[in-house]
Amino acid sequence: MRLNPRSGLKDMSKLRAQISVSADGYVAGPDQSEENPLGVGGEHLHDWMIELRAWRETHGREGGEVNASTPVAEAYLASTGAEIMGRGKFGGGPGPWGDDPWTGWWGDDPPFHMPVFVLTHHAREPLTLSDTTFNFVTDGIESALEQAREAAAGKDVLVGGGANAINQYLAGGLLDELQLSVVPVVLGRGARLFEGVGPEIELEQVSAIEAPGVSHVKYRVARG
Repeated sequence: MRLNPRSGLKDMSKLRAQISVSADGYVAGPDQSEENPLGVGGEHLHDWMIELRAWRETHGREGGEVNASTPVAEAYLASTGAEIMGRGKFGGGPGPWGDDPWTGWWGDDPPFHMPVFVLTHHAREPLTLSDTTFNFVTDGIESALEQAREAAAGKDVLVGGGANAINQYLAGGLLDELQLSVVPVVLGRGARLFEGVGPEIELEQVSAIEAPGVSHVKYRVARG
């Protein structure tokens, strides 16, 4: 249990970010588009995860590997009660939603299985697909966090991406933990983590796990 400095109230949940990142610090490649949402080369950041049985089960698929990455994926699934994401991760491009709004990259049965809060500048009614409800938040990152914490009912809240969403919570001093899954890929350009985040952020390493095709490094986040 910790004290929330903004509300003065105790809560048990943490705000965590967990994302795959290239060796040169990008979470997506260049030239992102609706046809290529992770940019050129960006899909390789998630090869390690797609092969996992724990990931495949959440997507209704059979088979998959069990390796050193498995506890990382299982811990995320067990401890997370709500997710916050940027509009880019949800999908649909910038601007107003239009008369026939995008329903996301994730199909009719999204893999989240929890409430999701999408940061956007354009209002929209909540969208429920299977057991996932997407809520569209237009009044900033703190409002999204407040709503997500209430929905998480004591579990942690995850900022799942993309880079801009995580950078906003880092810069705002709101993030408690940051877990980077570092993949030996060099993208050269794209969406960079820590863009616009100043040196006042301090990272304390909590753990490091070496796994096939990836290294998982968890940090506790503080402000100097």
